[in-house]
Amino acid sequence: MALFPVLGITEGDFVVVLAPIDDTDPMSVVAEKIAYHGVGKRVADPGRPLHVRYQGSVLDDDATVIDAGCTAMDVLEVVFG
Repeated sequence: MALFPVLGITEGDFVVVLAPIDDTDPMSVVAEKIAYHGVGKRVADPGRPLHVRYQGSVLDDDATVIDAGCTAMDVLEVVFG
């Protein structure tokens, strides 16, 4: 377990956030950590599941940043399912 900084943006938002995640967090948790900063503030809660998109592909909910091949400070997008 190690702290892993990523840049994150939530679908419909315009603010990119620096999100400290754990390198063993599943993408379902990563999505929640990133969305926390925008959903309910600048983006309405869509009432749908959150997913993470990286380099154009939606990642499995149980994948980690290591599984996905992410490096520190990569941009992860949270999209609504």
